[in-house]
Amino acid sequence: MKLKALSGIVIAYFITASAMAADYKAGSITINDPWSRATPKGAQTAIGYMTIKNNGTSPDRLIGGSVDVANSFQFHSMVMENGIAKMRDLGGIDIKPGQTIEFKPGGSHAMFVNLKHPLSKGEHVNGTLIFEHAGTVQIEYDVEGVGAQRGPMDMEHMQH
Repeated sequence: MKLKALSGIVIAYFITASAMAADYKAGSITINDPWSRATPKGAQTAIGYMTIKNNGTSPDRLIGGSVDVANSFQFHSMVMENGIAKMRDLGGIDIKPGQTIEFKPGGSHAMFVNLKHPLSKGEHVNGTLIFEHAGTVQIEYDVEGVGAQRGPMDMEHMQH
């Protein structure tokens, strides 16, 4: 009987954990676990992370987005050149059929420019992503601590 009760608790935990994962869908595109970091007072920018997968059979392109807490929204890649980290504005991002794009610390990311207020841990930031074919999808970024290295449901994915 104890084993049955324990099994029920374990199953309930996994169902709850997967229900809590922030997943969004637009056409054949899936956006998983958007998150950001808290920012210090006076910060003008914040960064958004997430995983985007094209589950379809034709390519799509991420062409824009926005967040309620900033005046501007951009996509950047981060590259190391001669030991110096440099950001490059991506403009748009092609996503091939079956491809997974990961926005993560130290790599590609969404940048929230000209913040209207600092971001605080536990806050939720409303945003949108715009895809050439899948259209516009409303998402919500969970704000983690200042030094967070991953979102609440971090998984291994291919890097952009």
